[in-house]
Amino acid sequence: MKRISVFLVALAILTCNHAFAQTETRLGVIVGANYNSIHFKQNNFLTTDKAFGPMAGITGEMNIPGVGFAVDASLLYSMRAGKVHYGDHEVWSSGGYGNELCRMHYIDLPLSLKFKYHKLNGVENKIMPMVFFGPTFSFLVGKNLGEVNDYHPVSVLLRMGLGAELVRRWQIQASYNFSVGETLRTRLLDENIAKNRCWNVSVTYFFK
Repeated sequence: MKRISVFLVALAILTCNHAFAQTETRLGVIVGANYNSIHFKQNNFLTTDKAFGPMAGITGEMNIPGVGFAVDASLLYSMRAGKVHYGDHEVWSSGGYGNELCRMHYIDLPLSLKFKYHKLNGVENKIMPMVFFGPTFSFLVGKNLGEVNDYHPVSVLLRMGLGAELVRRWQIQASYNFSVGETLRTRLLDENIAKNRCWNVSVTYFFK
């Protein structure tokens, strides 16, 4: 029994080594946009509107040929924003605040596991559908309204999405992203906690 177990472990290791030896890696550039909502825990208290923000950076992808799975990691600048109706409440309107655009600038490190539908009788060389999911680690590097809100310096989002790869060079993706923990809280009413909920669209060009 012990010999069988050792044999199975060795076989698994050899299989993994062979799979990773066959992987294909490539680098690319990404541009896109976020459509973000600052979602307050107390829904009926502060009214918010969604807002757009830019996103751009670089990415690396590792494909396992013949399997359909790929992993990627990216380094991105991303702005997530939302309009908050502070002026609806005297506690802020008395200080001169109205409907303010709250901007948060991040350095994002997203990681993704992808599955590509690669067995399409040659069609995949022109268009290859995919689905993906994974976490994004966001580091706050700039913001406005710091006198109104207390921002978390690091946040984690989960994302899931779908897309397509075109002619083996371009990827078009759309995803939904939501914060796991709180993103900010108001300074005057510190029980008023908010999270980012964000739709994202992007285009990636790979150099090979």
